[in-house]
Amino acid sequence: MELHVTRWKRYGHDRLYANLPDGTAVGWADVTTGDITVLRTEYRCDVITVLTKHLQNLTAPIPPDKTPQAGARPVLPPLTPADDLADNTPGASLRDKLDESGAGLVERVVSWLLRRPTEWDSWRKGLAGERRVGAELNRLGRHGWRVLHSIPLANKVDIDHLLIGPGGVFSINTKHHHNKAVWVGDDSVKVDHGKPAPYARKSRAEAKRVTRVLERYCDFPVPVEPVLVFVGVAELKVVATQLDVRVYQERQVSALAPLSGVLTADQVERVYSVARHRQAWSHA
Repeated sequence: MELHVTRWKRYGHDRLYANLPDGTAVGWADVTTGDITVLRTEYRCDVITVLTKHLQNLTAPIPPDKTPQAGARPVLPPLTPADDLADNTPGASLRDKLDESGAGLVERVVSWLLRRPTEWDSWRKGLAGERRVGAELNRLGRHGWRVLHSIPLANKVDIDHLLIGPGGVFSINTKHHHNKAVWVGDDSVKVDHGKPAPYARKSRAEAKRVTRVLERYCDFPVPVEPVLVFVGVAELKVVATQLDVRVYQERQVSALAPLSGVLTADQVERVYSVARHRQAWSHA
């Protein structure tokens, strides 16, 4: 199928549209970010091929006398299916760990008989928790929110969920403690009165990390709030005084739905286009 490409600049946008011979748009590319949006799935391959080619033609080498200033923001390459994190399912990183190096059947049986917990059990519980929280977050799509799951970072760690919408950006960390009593303080969390775990402190650090990545590619402030979501707990007691980390049980994340006034619709799309690009996080 032969597609015609036209460039469109208006309201601060710069796009390349792929059109059918009758003028019907079947996809477009953001010239600034290189992200490609397919409007008609039956033309997906043709849209990606023709728009990728035109984007490459637009990024010819810059003459020495026109080199951008040192402070210019970096631009991500065109988004390809391999780099698109939008298709990641909740718990995808843990699922990969289980597939690649989970305990074998014999080891699991022996551990079960000896009542000895394994790392595999921890991954399996984490996967179940992320899936439950992911399902609740996906419901917020009808309220104008965008959700990403299992965002891979450097050093083999990941962000469980990222929620982007009119109320801002939320970096969400899921903890599955079935039938446990959880106590949340300013910097630590205790499960069944056990040793303090630095969940809250790590959540703050993760949110700052997300802010650095997103603001590297966005020309506006991107505030990111940390969120801790506990799954399957018998009791959740929050005694934190700072309240800079939101704390919920999985079914309470719907409280985020009505939040607004932080990002415009265009800013939401811009942040989402950066966040879904794997290469944005490659050095995070």
